Amino acid sequence: MSATAKNLASKNLFLLVIVVALILLPLMTQRDAEFAGADGQAEEVITEINPGYEPWFNSIWEPPSGEIESLFFSLQAAIGSGFVCYYLGYLRGRKKEQEE
Repeated sequence: MSATAKNLASKNLFLLVIVVALILLPLMTQRDAEFAGADGQAEEVITEINPGYEPWFNSIWEPPSGEIESLFFSLQAAIGSGFVCYYLGYLRGRKKEQEE
């Protein structure tokens, strides 16, 4: 493996560690905090407006806590942005290769 490839791999690993730390640190340091999302707030408002409202459908599986739900949402966003950024980088590299 060339020095440039090793440098790039170490940068990617470092960035991955930072992302994981950004996900886990708030969960570990703010144990009693409530990480409420817009879904819960919207449900409260709907219940105030129409107390007899019945949801159209229910979730197949409910995460054990709101923090876990937020974690899954964040991971989904991170994975999605990773795919998009990878694809854009792939297109950029292919264009650069064609120019050479």
